Formats: sequence, C-alpha cells, structure tokens
Amino acid sequence: MEIEGATFLFALAALMITFGGFSALLLGIRQAAGHRSSPIDRYLVKTLLIQIFVLTAGSLLPPLLALYGISETWVWRGSALLFAIPMLGLLLTYPYRRRKAVGKGPPPIVFAIFVVLGSVAILVMLALIFGGFGHQPAVYISALFINFFTLAFALIKALDVIMQEPA
Repeated sequence: MEIEGATFLFALAALMITFGGFSALLLGIRQAAGHRSSPIDRYLVKTLLIQIFVLTAGSLLPPLLALYGISETWVWRGSALLFAIPMLGLLLTYPYRRRKAVGKGPPPIVFAIFVVLGSVAILVMLALIFGGFGHQPAVYISALFINFFTLAFALIKALDVIMQEPA
C-alpha cells in the first residue's frame, strides 16, 4: 500500500471521528433548547455513532493489514469484506431497528439515500474488488466516501427530526 493512500485513509478516519463528536452533540442541542431527550433522539445518536465507528474502522483496516505484509490485492479484498459485512448489516436492518425503537420507520428520502445508496455503494465495491476490476484502492475509498456522505445526510435529517419534536 502506498504512503499516500494510507495517509488519505488516516485523514478520512480523523474526519469521521470528528464527525462522530458532532453527532453526539445532537442530544446536547435538544437539551440546550430546553427539551428532554426522547427515544428517537437517543436512537438516532446511537445509530450515527455506531456507523461512524464502523466507517472509521473501515478507514483504518487497509493500512493495518498492509503492515502485516499482506499482498495489496488481499489487503483490499480483506478490508472490503471486513467493512462490508457489518456496514451492510447496519444499513439493511436500519428501518426495522428504527421501527422497533421509536414506532415508525425512516422517511422515504432517508431510506433512499442512507439505506439504498449506502448499500448499493458497498455492493458495487464488493463486486468490483472481488471481480478483479483495477483501481481497488479507489473503489474501496469511494465506497467509504459515499457512505460517509450518506451518513452526513442522515445527520442533517436527524437534526431536523430532533429539533421539530415537541418537548
């Protein structure tokens, strides 16, 4: 793995950790507005933080595996698989877990962007990396990048939900 690729992944991981901190502020924002946190507040913050940690782990996996002298092809295949399994599990079960926690599913736009787009990016990544398509680092990082921005979108929508809920 090239130093530039590892540096980019470390920078992405740092960005995600920072984003995680902002996500945790969701509860504080609602409480600062004079409201108590509700089940949906707690659910959304917990979901955002879990996904941030999975994305961060996904950013750190390739440089970690490369340190063990694993061939570059297998660094990307291993990272893709180790990232895809938990992330797809979280994305595809999100509507069910949300309904169970708060009594209603996500809004259609959140489902389309957060769940569908995020899942498709991961599935395409797996197909391209295991299918032997070139540019494995670019494919992997693109899937992380897309999922990071779908999560950022979900954070903005979560802020809307939290700030509109009655006290």
